[in-house]
Amino acid sequence: MEALRSWRTASVVLLSFSSGLPLGLVLIAIPDWMRSIGVDIRLVGLITLAQAPWSLKVLWSPLLDRYQPPWLGRRRGWAAVAQVVLLALGLALAGVGHHPDTPWVVGALGLAIAFASATQDIAIDAYAVDVLRPEEQGVAVGARTALYRAAMFVAGGVAITLAGRFSWPLVNIGLALLYLPMMVITWLAPEPPEQPPRPATLREAVWQPFLALLARHRALEILAFVVLYKLADNLAMALVRPFLVDMGYSETDRGVALATIGLAASLGGTFLGGVVTTLIGLGHSLWLFGFLQSFASLGYVILAGSPVNRPLMYAATGFESLCAGMGTGAFSVLLLRLTERRFSATQYALFSSLFGVPRLIAGPICGFLVDAVGWRAFFWITIASGAPGLILLARFVPLGTREPTFRGVVGGTIALVASALLVATLGALKTMRSDPGAGFALGPALANVVHPQVVADWVGLGGLSLVALVCGLFTAAVAAARHGARE
Repeated sequence: MEALRSWRTASVVLLSFSSGLPLGLVLIAIPDWMRSIGVDIRLVGLITLAQAPWSLKVLWSPLLDRYQPPWLGRRRGWAAVAQVVLLALGLALAGVGHHPDTPWVVGALGLAIAFASATQDIAIDAYAVDVLRPEEQGVAVGARTALYRAAMFVAGGVAITLAGRFSWPLVNIGLALLYLPMMVITWLAPEPPEQPPRPATLREAVWQPFLALLARHRALEILAFVVLYKLADNLAMALVRPFLVDMGYSETDRGVALATIGLAASLGGTFLGGVVTTLIGLGHSLWLFGFLQSFASLGYVILAGSPVNRPLMYAATGFESLCAGMGTGAFSVLLLRLTERRFSATQYALFSSLFGVPRLIAGPICGFLVDAVGWRAFFWITIASGAPGLILLARFVPLGTREPTFRGVVGGTIALVASALLVATLGALKTMRSDPGAGFALGPALANVVHPQVVADWVGLGGLSLVALVCGLFTAAVAAARHGARE
């Protein structure tokens, strides 16, 4: 396959190793290091907030669209700058390795590493959008995800093991020096051809990516599809660990299922999803993997309420992780296709942030759902939640379409009503579960939402109002963008 021999593909894949190293260090290694030297668990918890820049990177991504370093072009230049900073910060982290009385310094360095890493991610993701040809995107997505996870494992699990045998300063020096070959790859990577002009002003770099996106036909439907396509998968995975605990599986069982079988299946599925997308087309892949990931939690439905059955549990977690990985492979190719080259840094950061929204909110939502309906009904609900994404998919990619062409409007009132109905439905289901004779009393539950009695009810009503306000403002922005596009 030509894509496998392309230096463009190889460059994007190899640079993903540089993206995974800081995440493994900040997310896995530093908390383990701090706790192992006796740092208070409350402070360790605060230090984990250092990962925030990865969720907020869209805020400064316009700077990388607007400005260009004096070397290596707009994308590779920023990636090289970030790698130099990561090398320096890694060496600085090694300098405090023998000082357990400086956890705040470690936390500050971790935050700086996360910021530099998020900046590097913006640049590398934009580079992938700019340099990869359509026939190379599927293979590149699968391979770069696998190498990204491998780098996380090196900077996380392997680093912890080596630190126990040697020392954290030595390990941190070794991790920092790994950025040197990454700089060489950045230097040798090919420059994207036919680069569009940079935004003329910072204001244009900030607003034009969003206005250009919102001015597209069916803009809200596209954004809703980005959020909803993997909703079933995200809901099913949110509470798998607590589910296995409730079903009576031991720590060893859960570790084998999730950290070994699940990880291998997820990596293999992502790579397979990217390759299959290249072979059969993005449209066919989105449909195939959309169905598979929607029904992937059927194994958990069978597992819920059954006696301990390890082979069945391993099969259920492996199948779910495999389907989720394949869906991620195809969906990541879609994000590359949706992103405009001129604003690739900002738009891809926006899409990846939206892609992460279901993972962020899945935990709280699923906790209330399980409490209201129980595990088996919960997993049936996750299967049903795959329908909205597939319905939206049919709007853009009718069945049988090999390659999709992505070119509607919901207001704050609709969002408020829908959110209130969801909260009331959960309350009615919980009441019916605790008192079957009460029936499904949606009216009283809705009255509790509309007429709050206690502080928790008032907080809930405030949250619903905030959702309505955000949706209303977003609808206004879409209308303004569409109006500007017609003028």
